[in-house]
Amino acid sequence: MGDRLMKSDVEKIKQEIEHRKLVERPKLIEAVKEARAQGDLSENFEYHAAKKDKNRNESRIRYLERMLKNAEVIEDNSKEDEVGLNNTVEVYFEDDDETETYKIVTSVRGNSLGGYISIESPIGKAVMGKKEGDRVYVEVNEKVGYYVVIKKITKTVDDSQDHIRGY
Repeated sequence: MGDRLMKSDVEKIKQEIEHRKLVERPKLIEAVKEARAQGDLSENFEYHAAKKDKNRNESRIRYLERMLKNAEVIEDNSKEDEVGLNNTVEVYFEDDDETETYKIVTSVRGNSLGGYISIESPIGKAVMGKKEGDRVYVEVNEKVGYYVVIKKITKTVDDSQDHIRGY
């Protein structure tokens, strides 16, 4: 099974592939040609850098195409009062006596430092489908876990500002 993606994720990935093929690829190929024309390739830093950039772009294209090929397209079927995809959730960490706010997203948009928590992460799995006021056990592994309380759920539908993560 591949990544679980929403339709909007699939569209963003297709747009990135198209941009990389139609805009980035020609620029990078031209940069390699120009650097190659400068002569001795063994000591030509510009040539090696241009090749590296071109190869990185091609690798990203292959990665995204493979992701689409193996993806499982999912939808948010949560009820109005439940935590679902693209919802912003305020959770209270009992052990730390702290409150954090996260947006629940698919794994390709996950960025914990930016406040985007994947549905594949322990906390994402734990809070999905829960309601405000629920006390939820977040299992990190068989021996470690902690409790959080869902303080607030904000239904968000717009994910246009979310980005597909790099690698």
